[in-house]
Amino acid sequence: MKIISIINHKGGVGKTTTSVNLSAGLAQLGKKVLAIDLDAQTNLSYNFGFEHIEEGTIYQSIKGELKKLPIYPIPENDRLSIVPAHLSLGTVEMEIYQKIGKELILKKLIDNCAGEYDYVIIDCPPAISLLTLNALIASTDVIIPIEADGFALHGIVKLGSVIDQIRTSINSNLQILGLLITKFDKRKTLSRDVESILQNAPQYKVLQPNIRVNVALSEASLKQKDIFSYDPRSTGAEDYLELSKNIING
Repeated sequence: MKIISIINHKGGVGKTTTSVNLSAGLAQLGKKVLAIDLDAQTNLSYNFGFEHIEEGTIYQSIKGELKKLPIYPIPENDRLSIVPAHLSLGTVEMEIYQKIGKELILKKLIDNCAGEYDYVIIDCPPAISLLTLNALIASTDVIIPIEADGFALHGIVKLGSVIDQIRTSINSNLQILGLLITKFDKRKTLSRDVESILQNAPQYKVLQPNIRVNVALSEASLKQKDIFSYDPRSTGAEDYLELSKNIING
């Protein structure tokens, strides 16, 4: 089971868009996928139509409030299930702060699903926090979405350092699968320059393909659909399907 955290503590880089559409893309290709919304903004939950869920949320799981199952996936279709977030997730770090093993809670929850899924995709909060730490300790891989703009590398060194510390001290299996360039427009010099800079950074692999600017991705989110359900012929669907294939093929 591959457990992939989608993470960047800079907002607006396509983190949730990638979490949603990579999950859906892997499911399209026949994989069993669990998508976990670990962000108190609940954008992934909204995107899948679960914005008003009160029971079975990741907040309740982390608090240990679920009676029957430690984690309660809600089926989106035969191959994709969602663990939605709740706005209360924003306070959970304070509520579990004194709990022993608080940084291992998510790993234990996911371990209970071992064997049920091929991939677990975690949409992380835009911060290096206790929830992010939980995600990184639980994960086998990390994808870092990077917007093709002038601030693309801002904070990536710090994030890479945090990941290295976790790999060295707690989770030796953790690896950075790669940087994913989003909102890419090959007509713009800036986009091409960012691509060149990232591809020449020896410490990071750049995943392929770049995710091109595509209005259908934003429209799909507003319609609470993944890109394959909303517009399967769009460049957004093409890019995320190719990314999904590349993830499967290693």
